[in-house]
Amino acid sequence: MPAIQTKAAPAFHKTAETSAPGAKTLPQRYFVSPEVFAQEQRKIFSGQWTLVGHQSQIAKAGDYFISQVAGESLIVVRDKRGEIQGFYNVCRHRGSRLVENRSGHVSAIQCPYHAWTYGLDGRLVGAPHMDDVPGFDKADYPLHAVHLGLWEGFIFVNLADSPNPLPKWFATVAGKFSRWNLPALRSEKRIKYDVQANWKLIFENYSECYHCAGVHPELSKISPSDSAENDLTEGPFLGGFMRIARDKSLTMSSKACALPVGDFGNEDFRFVFYYSIFPNMLLSLHPDYVMVHQLEPQSPERTLILCDWFFHPDAFNRDDFRPDDAVEFWDMVNRQDWHVCELSQEGIGSHAYAPGPYSARESIPAAWDEYYLRQMS
Repeated sequence: MPAIQTKAAPAFHKTAETSAPGAKTLPQRYFVSPEVFAQEQRKIFSGQWTLVGHQSQIAKAGDYFISQVAGESLIVVRDKRGEIQGFYNVCRHRGSRLVENRSGHVSAIQCPYHAWTYGLDGRLVGAPHMDDVPGFDKADYPLHAVHLGLWEGFIFVNLADSPNPLPKWFATVAGKFSRWNLPALRSEKRIKYDVQANWKLIFENYSECYHCAGVHPELSKISPSDSAENDLTEGPFLGGFMRIARDKSLTMSSKACALPVGDFGNEDFRFVFYYSIFPNMLLSLHPDYVMVHQLEPQSPERTLILCDWFFHPDAFNRDDFRPDDAVEFWDMVNRQDWHVCELSQEGIGSHAYAPGPYSARESIPAAWDEYYLRQMS
């Protein structure tokens, strides 16, 4: 992948903003059908690497959070060796849920039903009154592990029996985002959005700025809606950059709100990078912060979105740290997006809906649809 220049525009291959001839939006069933949604959960979310969080969420041994993936409750915890582990949230005794709180800190994982107790590495270490059971061996009953891996500090899980290794999955973008120091960043704010729209509409909306001039006037004043240039144009990783007006930042004040997250040249402060990572991550790379959307589809017509704002760890102790400047800006823009996504969901549900043609400025949504359909075929 070409390196990003420090004295000029990023050295990306500019692609024409043109969709494939005849490209149209998806048929109605992909947005409203319970059968299609069930198929997505089985073929996509149960069999591909899915974002569940960032390593900074569980900084110390015993820190954990719960994630829902394809209807499964998963415990993600840092063990006593500092390693991150993932387990199904299911006791090996009678199947009880082990952990109810969404996040917290534990010294061990104990079932609330019959007090079977597991170490942070998943081993069964205590099972009251089971010593008298012939042939019972605690070593035979560890928690069921889930495949888990780290990419740039972000935690991914895969529910498949024998998934493609995570490094191979991300091989085509290896090192591409290293300048933003993603593993070292810390989230200062998380907002949870409950959007009454299909998860694919969220991706399609994120992947184009054809709508920006009308829907996002505040954003368009700082970052022109016609300035998009794409370098990833097919496959599971899609996107590129947009320009930022000189000496501006995507904040309410239009000024930088924190230390740079990486070592950028002066010209690089004039770009913001937007990438979708299939199937549930939206990665927005700014000079002074990184924003990440994590999608959790709930039904054909409902999506939970966890949005985090990440900053350089040294920024937190500085007097000029103003994270709310960025959070308030994007919370406004996010809600504008969710509103039009919900309007789309309502209209697509009509018997009058038929797939419409993509414009020349919607090449990335068209490419996203193409990849999605390949995964569903």
